[in-house]
Amino acid sequence: MIGSPACGPGAWMWMAHQHHHRHGGRGGFRRPWWAGAMDERAPRAERGEIRYLVLDAIREQPRHGYEIIQHIEQRAGGTYRPSPGVIYPTLQMLEDQGHARVAETEGRKAYSITDEGRAELERNARAVDDFYQRFDEEPWENHAEDFAELMWRVARLVKTFKRAARDGRMSPEVMRGIRTVLDQALNGIEDVLSGKNR
Repeated sequence: MIGSPACGPGAWMWMAHQHHHRHGGRGGFRRPWWAGAMDERAPRAERGEIRYLVLDAIREQPRHGYEIIQHIEQRAGGTYRPSPGVIYPTLQMLEDQGHARVAETEGRKAYSITDEGRAELERNARAVDDFYQRFDEEPWENHAEDFAELMWRVARLVKTFKRAARDGRMSPEVMRGIRTVLDQALNGIEDVLSGKNR
């Protein structure tokens, strides 16, 4: 196919990033079965967390709504951007609670933190730190080729089972032996994931 990479493990990443609705989603190119495992959504702020993120954004200086959105997005490494429909009601709530107040800056409506808001933020500083730490981990995209090669091996395993079943080689004795091998492999994988083999 024009524009596609050579066949092999490296081709799997190219396949994963093709939209499954290409050619109308019928008879066209579809993502491999494992691609869904790579579609984890970025962390989102819970309703109780967003107010602390907003207080943190106005802790050092007054900001208007759009600046608060930008500040949160930057601290989240560009991965999370709260919507105006979340930020502005939160600002109104903080103002009603006495944790923020309106401050005019350059003729624009901005918000600054109050002493009560600063105290509230200090009591919940851990919530802010915990939220932003979720974005500190290196994204899987940085190792996408390695992940693709792992899934290529998983696919080889599935194909091996299908071929053996088709050829009539999956006797009860053979399946017992395979289960033993798979149990050993799974235990080893779990050890690697838990850090025991590092």
